[in-house]
Amino acid sequence: MTAKRGTPVKTQRSSSFTVPVHRAASAGTQADTRSWERPKELQRSFPLDTSAPMAKGLHFVFCVITTTLLLRESSQAGAARKDDALSKGSGSRGPEEALPTLTVTTILEDPYVMVRRAELEGYCMDLLKALAAMLHFSYRVKVVGDGQYGAVSSSGNWTGMIGEILRQEADIAVAPLTVTSAREEVVSFTTPFLQTGIGILLRKDTSSQEMSFFHFLAPFSKETWTGLLFAYVLTCFCLFLVARLSPCEWNEPKNEENHFTFLNSLWFGAGALALQGVTPRPKALSVRVVAAVWWLFTIALLAAYIANFTALLSSGSEQLPIQTFEDLVKQRKLEFGTLEGSSTFYYFKNSKNPIHQMIYEYMDKRRDHVLVKTYQEAVQRVMDSNYAFIGESISQDLAAARHCNLIRAPEVIGARGFGIATAQASRWTKQLSIAVLKLRESGDLDYLRNKWWESSCLHKSRERWSPLQPQALGGLFLTLAIGLALGVLAAVAELSNKSRRAAGHAKKSCCSVFTEEMCTRLRIKENTRQSQETSGRANA
Repeated sequence: MTAKRGTPVKTQRSSSFTVPVHRAASAGTQADTRSWERPKELQRSFPLDTSAPMAKGLHFVFCVITTTLLLRESSQAGAARKDDALSKGSGSRGPEEALPTLTVTTILEDPYVMVRRAELEGYCMDLLKALAAMLHFSYRVKVVGDGQYGAVSSSGNWTGMIGEILRQEADIAVAPLTVTSAREEVVSFTTPFLQTGIGILLRKDTSSQEMSFFHFLAPFSKETWTGLLFAYVLTCFCLFLVARLSPCEWNEPKNEENHFTFLNSLWFGAGALALQGVTPRPKALSVRVVAAVWWLFTIALLAAYIANFTALLSSGSEQLPIQTFEDLVKQRKLEFGTLEGSSTFYYFKNSKNPIHQMIYEYMDKRRDHVLVKTYQEAVQRVMDSNYAFIGESISQDLAAARHCNLIRAPEVIGARGFGIATAQASRWTKQLSIAVLKLRESGDLDYLRNKWWESSCLHKSRERWSPLQPQALGGLFLTLAIGLALGVLAAVAELSNKSRRAAGHAKKSCCSVFTEEMCTRLRIKENTRQSQETSGRANA
């Protein structure tokens, strides 16, 4: 626009403009068609200057704001659709409150269920968590009111956890509950999650074998001592015989007595057993062979005796006087009992074994004194008094691992298992059994066993000590026998050599001279006495 000089210029102001509404629609698809309206604060008029750059800048700002709002609405809509898809993909599972809730009864027993930091934990609690995660159920745990596992009372009703399931006070029982035929008649059990048996828990100082007056003979068995005595007598006789046969042991056998008499030979053998050098000293090669083999035998024998005797005195796992239930019945030093109302008690009651019947009669007559209420009470009583506890071997292994002064006897009877109890015809029985089998196949049950049965003792107990048997010294006895045989053969060879030379000088047969020499040496003592008596008469 052209204006004359001095004439004021009129500035035109444009009327307000409206930003167009953008709609995002996907025509021809089943997606939700969404549109958006420009916010009211953007629908107001903005005055535009005649300057073109300012108008373009404002238009750019409006486009950026519009694009941002579109992106935010799009992301919110996508998140909502994703949540809907996940909800549909999960099988329309409800919240945690919609899961079936089971009432679980249990009993406090270490390490299955324990109270720590106002919470229950232990082997059974870890097992219950794993089962709940696999089968998708929630649970509420309650400790059994009467503290019993489950037995028939005098009134004919079931007590303990079995009774709570029968009275529908609990849905399942997860505890060290033994599967028995009597319990199986009223409830159902799953596949056992732990295998166990019946053992004897003892204190080491009460179970240790007492020192007898002849305890120094314990390193060797009776058979070994008998073999050693026979070897000693045989060796001394061979010394006596070889010394008689060998010409090198005397200069003139008709006039001199041989130093290796039978008594001297016994003394020589005894001195070698004590590692002492005694007279007479052997001169002939054959006698030295026999003596050397005997010395070697005694050195090895003494080493074995000292090693086994040291192990006997220092071993923490000596031979137990109570190794079987028969040993427990025969002894009178220890009292023994089990848990009151437990499956172990009824096992001995129903058993036809005479030893088991004697155990049941003993416990039944002293019911108030030898039966205990809880497992913790049983362990404490074993530690504090002369008491042997009969119970589950797997629980006794835990007690021996936690308390290093306890030990379990070797014999275990009545193999059985721990199972989860449910009501009869319950839909959870088969599902829980399958879940337990899966946990066993995956190694989770072994992991839980190692986790809760970890030993607190600093060292592992050594193997049970036993006396040394003759089989362990078989090679030593064989070496001695070979040495004795070589000594006798050497003596016979020495005598044969001398007889052959004497036969050449006397012009006799070698056999006749050998026979004469043999008879002379075996009867030399009698001939010497006769010559001494003859010389004595002549002097008189």
